[in-house]
Formats: sequence, structure tokens, C-alpha cells
Amino acid sequence: MRIRTVGTQALLLDLASPEDGDTPGSATDVAAVVEAWRAELRRRRELGELVAVEIVPAAATVLLDGVPDPPAAAARIATWTTTTAPPVERAATAPTAAAPARLVEVPVTFDGEDLSRVAGHWRTDGAGVVRRLRATEFQVAFCGFAPGFGYLTGLPTELAVPRLATPRARVPAGSVALAGPYAGIYPTASPGGWLLVGRTEVTLFDVTADPPALLSPGTRVRLVDR
Repeated sequence: MRIRTVGTQALLLDLASPEDGDTPGSATDVAAVVEAWRAELRRRRELGELVAVEIVPAAATVLLDGVPDPPAAAARIATWTTTTAPPVERAATAPTAAAPARLVEVPVTFDGEDLSRVAGHWRTDGAGVVRRLRATEFQVAFCGFAPGFGYLTGLPTELAVPRLATPRARVPAGSVALAGPYAGIYPTASPGGWLLVGRTEVTLFDVTADPPALLSPGTRVRLVDR
């Protein structure tokens, strides 16, 4: 892991840094490391061992924003990498781990126009794709692209699928889709190149709600039949 200073009050933890001899190889492995560190940093903040206004995970990094003394915080975090930071393999069961993340069940109609394309990549049929998606417990690794859009991990590396060569000009809100190692749900209508496998009527982002986004980093997600 490499710790970088960002501006005057932020730190970026690069968890897939080539300098780290134990760097995981796949996107799924890196996501597990990111989630373990996100949970650990939140725990440290709650204990008063870390001051940060925001803890923001991404695909292979965690940003700490609103850090009063970045050099001191970086030194403290560096010591945790060799002392008490939780290994990925026991992050979920460590005595110091946070309570189990919230589970959100999303009712889905699995009739996406790219279902057969995904089935071809997975060497199965449409029903096989749906069975796998229903059986998988996903987790929001990070959010981005659009407000309320969560990048969901949980599928094995070998089921990663390519994006469309030419993105669609408009993907309807509520579309459930796959791209690379991730699943995701479009919170609003927008252009997009992910493969569409279904749709939901659940509201993913509502500026008047508290919190506005239904899916936040760490949230567990299951896709269930509508």
C-alpha cells in the first residue's frame, strides 16, 4: 500500500500499489482489500484514533478527506499496516469488525436485452444467468459515475463481461447491468455501455431522502424476483 498526500487536508491510500508485495491481483481481490480498509478506518474514526470528515472508497483506493494533520495521520496508518489492520481473510469475522452491513433486497424483472449475450460469455443460458445473479450476495464496493450508482462486487473473476463496443445513447433508469467484474443499477436514465440483464422500479437516489442514496459503500445487495 502507498499513502499519498492530496492537497492540504486529505490522504489517498493506494491499495493496489505495485510497491506492495502482497497486492491482490484481481479486481474482486482488490475490492475486498478496499472494503476491509474502509471498515477499519471507520472503526478507528469511531474510536477517536483517526480524524477524517469523509472516508471515500473507490476501485483500488480509499480517500480520507478533512484530515487536520495528514503527515501524522499517514504515519499512524502506516503503523496499522504491520500491526492491527485486519487481513482481508478475517475482516468479516475479526472481533473489532463493525456490525454486519445492511442488506438491501432489490426486486428485479430479469428481461434485459443483453441477457443472451451474458449467457454466451458465461457458457450457459438466460435462466442460468438469472439463477447465478439471484444466488449471489453482492456488496457495494464504491459509488460513482452518477449519484446513487453503486459498483457491486460478488461475482467471480471468470464471469467478468466486456462493455458494449458502442455505448447506448440512453439506458433507462432502474436498468440492472453488468460490466467487467461489476454489477450495477442505473439510478437515472443516462448513456451507458454495460450489458443489461434486468430492470427494477426501486428508487436508487432521492435528493429529499436521508440518506439520498439507497446503496452506499459496504451495503450488501441481493437481486430478487419481482
